[in-house]
Amino acid sequence: MAKVAFIGLGVMGYPMAGHLKVRGGHELTVYNRTFAKAEKWAAEFGGRAVRTPAEAADGADFVFACVGNDDDLRSVTTGKDGAFETLKADAIFIDNTTASAEVARELYEAATKRGAHFIDAPVSGGQAGAENGVLTVMCGGDEPAFERARPVIDAFARMVGLMGPAGSGQITKMINQICIAGLVQGLAEGIHFGKKAGLDIEKVVDVISKGAAGSWQMENRHKTMNAGKYDFGFAVDWMRKDLDIVLTEARRNGAKLPVTALVDQFYGDVQEIGGNRWDTSSLLARLEK
Repeated sequence: MAKVAFIGLGVMGYPMAGHLKVRGGHELTVYNRTFAKAEKWAAEFGGRAVRTPAEAADGADFVFACVGNDDDLRSVTTGKDGAFETLKADAIFIDNTTASAEVARELYEAATKRGAHFIDAPVSGGQAGAENGVLTVMCGGDEPAFERARPVIDAFARMVGLMGPAGSGQITKMINQICIAGLVQGLAEGIHFGKKAGLDIEKVVDVISKGAAGSWQMENRHKTMNAGKYDFGFAVDWMRKDLDIVLTEARRNGAKLPVTALVDQFYGDVQEIGGNRWDTSSLLARLEK
């Protein structure tokens, strides 16, 4: 059992922290910007709620964070009453936020100066993956710190991998989002085309999903897409945030991402028709409007 802190109890962080307490058996201290949410979590799982990230990190062996973006992450780490104020020597800070590689490298350096460790560890699997404790975790950092952290991360993961030095976890998550963007657009166009041709989409997918066109998106989203229901996963607003990170990094490293850039614009169209909180499969709604 370790002393663990968790910062950020949103739709992902809340169940992730729960798995660390229940499956991992760790001693948990939690912080959330809305204190009532932290109190609710503590009452449900038996941990301790505190009012600042610094209080949460004080004395912890492992500190997890899952917040909104780069600015939120800086606020809860190096900002006023941030976790780095009290992060002890040799503690490991594990960031599950989807953020930029730049901020990951920045916080790695800041943690190192304190004699502590930083691992950027964005996750894939969505809310369902967090609730079921089967997330994929992509890590960047030093191998000794990763090997110490891995058994703790395992409490909410089915796959945990070290991708390389600081920032590599975030770069890997960017690749994940690039691949998803293209897959969902292809699936949306396929369903749209099939419906226009008068085919039974269920029959079509039953056949093609067993071949080279098959994907997780096809298996898990085609029915809801065909029914025009888009309340089953990662929100369009969040995807656009992630794709902005991707495209910013591509401008920096010179990568050419024409399809990703185009799909990002398509998600902008979805936002314009009121789909900000629809899941990413709502690209079909844009084609059918």
